[in-house]
Amino acid sequence: MATYESLIKIKGAVGDLVFYELNGKNVVRKKSGFNKTAFKKSPTYEKVRQNSSEFGHCSKVGKMIRQALVPYIKKAGDPLLYQKFAKVMTEIKDLDTVSERGKRTVKNGLSTEKGKEILKNFQFGNYSHIGNEASISSDLWEVKLNLNKEIQADEVSLVMLKIDFDNYLTESFEDKKAWNKEEISFQKHYSDDDFVLYFIAIYNEKKIVRMGFL
Repeated sequence: MATYESLIKIKGAVGDLVFYELNGKNVVRKKSGFNKTAFKKSPTYEKVRQNSSEFGHCSKVGKMIRQALVPYIKKAGDPLLYQKFAKVMTEIKDLDTVSERGKRTVKNGLSTEKGKEILKNFQFGNYSHIGNEASISSDLWEVKLNLNKEIQADEVSLVMLKIDFDNYLTESFEDKKAWNKEEISFQKHYSDDDFVLYFIAIYNEKKIVRMGFL
């Protein structure tokens, strides 16, 4: 890329050169050698195609999870949360060791203990993540939540987030209950065969003090 000075302003392509304006300066560069057909078929671009496919998958998964948590995303007030969450989805996808490169998935990454730990430790804005301060279990009818009794809180919201990775769809149910330092039971809305993420927000005096995935 180079700048040029001329009485005549040129915009567009001339031969193998492209003229345009960038930050108030006249700029010229050579046309890109990129070819769509070659990108789709050439072995040279195989790794690029693989990376592109996985990046698209991670972006879609990240977007559907964020959209399901919009009220909490807004409270986090982090303008860079989109990029941070996309990075986390990529880290989790990289843990998929059962799929070939180009077809690795966030779902398979989340099936590993390390993948669960990465998501659990993700921080929403300035709110502390939950980490190991909470645990969840379930039986046929209920989901049971236990919190560290040292946490200063009076209410807890639990979001059960069912994810359809094949069609990039989510379904969720949210319930808020008082916490008196005892185990909290919530009605179970999804079966053990569904892929469900659990997200909680911990309140103290009507204000969120911590939030994150379990």
